[in-house]
Amino acid sequence: MWQWWLIPFSYLLGSLSSAVIVSRILRLPDPREQGSKNPGATNVLRLGGKKAAIITLLGDTAKGLIPLVVANNVGATAGVLAACGLGAFLGHLYPVFFGFKGGKGVATALGVLLGFSWVTGLAALLTWLAVAFLSRVSSLAALVSAALAPFYVWFWLKSPVLVAATLLMSGLLIWRHRENIGRIRRGEEARIGR
Repeated sequence: MWQWWLIPFSYLLGSLSSAVIVSRILRLPDPREQGSKNPGATNVLRLGGKKAAIITLLGDTAKGLIPLVVANNVGATAGVLAACGLGAFLGHLYPVFFGFKGGKGVATALGVLLGFSWVTGLAALLTWLAVAFLSRVSSLAALVSAALAPFYVWFWLKSPVLVAATLLMSGLLIWRHRENIGRIRRGEEARIGR
């Protein structure tokens, strides 16, 4: 039972908004008030350039990965691993330190998948890269990766509880992209490099 302290730790770590913190340190506009108003790496890229976006991306990925690394190292059960992953992901979406207004969770979900298994994380990352390369639409790449992530976890890990956690993350991620889905359907979604 002592392992359950890892869950609030995961949520609190997930609640640290990399986009807001990086923007404040680099004296960039608040990503919650400028651009798409989404505190994520893509909006930081628009507002502050590649360096700020890469730091944000790495920070958001680490928020999902670190709790899982800690949990794995203390021999946590699959249930605790799943709860830690969801905790970090929900922390990013609904951060207690930033008025419960967070990002869409793509990089943090990647970190969680890497924490479940490097193979599932790599599969999701390669899916994102392939779709982004072919479509030049970041949100479409995120949506396809999210849709396939539960299958990757099932195929490689065969853990019902980790599959369930991944399904919930994927569902929330897709829901957070509902406006992007509308723009994709209308052919209005921004393309990478434009």
